[in-house]
Amino acid sequence: MSKLALPTEMSHERAFLVGVEIKDKSNLLPVEDSLRELALLSQTAGLMVVGNTKQRIRRPNPKTYFGSGKIEEIKALVEETLTDVVIFDDELSPRHQRELEPLFGDEVRILDRTALILDIFAMRANTREGRLQVELAQYEYRLPRLTRAWTHLARQAGGGGGRAGSVGGVGLRGPGEQQLEMDRREIERRIAKLRRELEKVRAHRSRHRDRREREEIPTIALVGYTNAGKSTLINRLADANVLVEDKLFCTLDPITRRIKLPGGQEALITDTVGFIQKLPAQLIAAFRATLEEIVEADVLLHVVDITHQNAREQILAVRETLREINIQNQTIVTAFNKIDLFDESERSCLHIDSVERGIPISAMKGEGIPALLAAVENELFSRMKPLQVMIPYGNGRLISLFHEKGIVEETEHLNDAVMISGRIPLRYYAGFKDYRLESAQMEAGQHSEE
Repeated sequence: MSKLALPTEMSHERAFLVGVEIKDKSNLLPVEDSLRELALLSQTAGLMVVGNTKQRIRRPNPKTYFGSGKIEEIKALVEETLTDVVIFDDELSPRHQRELEPLFGDEVRILDRTALILDIFAMRANTREGRLQVELAQYEYRLPRLTRAWTHLARQAGGGGGRAGSVGGVGLRGPGEQQLEMDRREIERRIAKLRRELEKVRAHRSRHRDRREREEIPTIALVGYTNAGKSTLINRLADANVLVEDKLFCTLDPITRRIKLPGGQEALITDTVGFIQKLPAQLIAAFRATLEEIVEADVLLHVVDITHQNAREQILAVRETLREINIQNQTIVTAFNKIDLFDESERSCLHIDSVERGIPISAMKGEGIPALLAAVENELFSRMKPLQVMIPYGNGRLISLFHEKGIVEETEHLNDAVMISGRIPLRYYAGFKDYRLESAQMEAGQHSEE
């Protein structure tokens, strides 16, 4: 057993962490590193981590996850450390939860990584959309676990200004005490209602994206592992005022700001929820409307904390999550953040050249930002397509668009229209389809035949 910390006056709930390494199962992080991450999650949720233990097993016990010997060892350690809540580093099945609860007694609560992450999301959700998404994920997680395991949520929070159901009395924040007595049918009705409301949110977001596309403003989505520095970067790029803390999932609700690229073009940049290994499937499903901002972006800006000991594994976790939301072929520019924490000799050892479109930066100090913006601009606008159009003078917006966004090589003013030859970024090409010269010539030929 590893004792991690001693109680302080600020601590109200004491957490003991349990990790497992399953033989022949590929894990992104070694169990020791995964437990360190679980400790950070616990601290973010306001818990005092008092110790941990781990075990390598062939497969989870179908009833109690671990064998009886390990369970007795954990119970002894929990009693020794005066633990209030035991947190498992993997998601427990409903059966595991039902079997473990009575073994540890009424005074010790059993949670898993999924419940802990849902709790943090509930704590961080500030907008109506965010609260709807988290509440849906909570109910879907809770539905198959309608046992006495949830009676701890009825307790009022302890000191520190907590709320009922919050980590002051550790559990899932959000739905509230009266909802604990809901039967399965009532929860299913609530889930259906939340899904309908989130479909409205999705439709509203879709209308906003359509409006942005009509305005021909390119979009950039920030993605990255939680606490990689995305909020600091959007503050740097857009002179925004996004909350920045050294905590996991500091920013939950999406934030969109307008920025200027080196060539004078404007773009919209959106900061989205941070990713993490073992991100609960319920959250990915519930946050579909928000994550569509990533799906629809022209370029993804992947922020990596290059100083983290598991930076490579965090990159893989982000890529895996992107695959889960069906992002396969979008252009990605990678920002290797926090290089200000390295000295020159350490920087020379970084293998960032192995990552395509990788730019070293310091979002905090501003180092490397011009190069990063140039790389993003290059991906947005460098892929040009030859185009020759004949645009009526009455469509001044489209004429201006060609001059502003494209490269004009030749212009000829005619009686009723202007003929422009040049190159245009692919994202704008479709907007000129009715005026491409071959279309205009075809229409002129039809008129002459008449």
